[in-house]
Amino acid sequence: MATVEEGLQAQLRNIAASTGRPIEEWVALIRGSGLRRHGEIVAWLKAEHGLSHGAANRLALTALATDTPSSSADPVAELFAGRPAEVRAIGDRLWSEVQGLGDVEVSPKKGYLSLRRRIQFAMVRPAAKHVDLGLVLPDRPVTPRLESAATFNALFTHRVRVRSVDDVDGELTGWLREAWDRAG
Repeated sequence: MATVEEGLQAQLRNIAASTGRPIEEWVALIRGSGLRRHGEIVAWLKAEHGLSHGAANRLALTALATDTPSSSADPVAELFAGRPAEVRAIGDRLWSEVQGLGDVEVSPKKGYLSLRRRIQFAMVRPAAKHVDLGLVLPDRPVTPRLESAATFNALFTHRVRVRSVDDVDGELTGWLREAWDRAG
């Protein structure tokens, strides 16, 4: 079975083959258009160049990715850069617990880290004065500490607002391990 990256590369090869234009040329064309927003680029590629939505979407994402500085080798450091020391300390403590779980795939997103095993089980998102931990624990009841994630993020069942390093206690790490176990 092909990996996601192999699939994306195959899609780019197909676009280049079907249009007769190398991907680097498409990226240069997009840059020269002056457009910087994904939706605008997709609409322009479809209207001006007759591309399908899928091809326009992939080219827009590719061009925008080349404009983005390469991400840090440490997604945790990158996510918490510039945050207050207290928030960074909470993030560091949570991260040490995540690393102790075992195999975890970390996927940096805009403003948070998605944590996956076989499937996504948690997310870590810094806020102004705390860190939000989203968890997938479908059978767990909501409590004052283990809040519903309904208004937070629909991908998760629960949210914990981690307000201090001391909040990363046995109860919280138990929930984190339970979510990780269920994702395997």
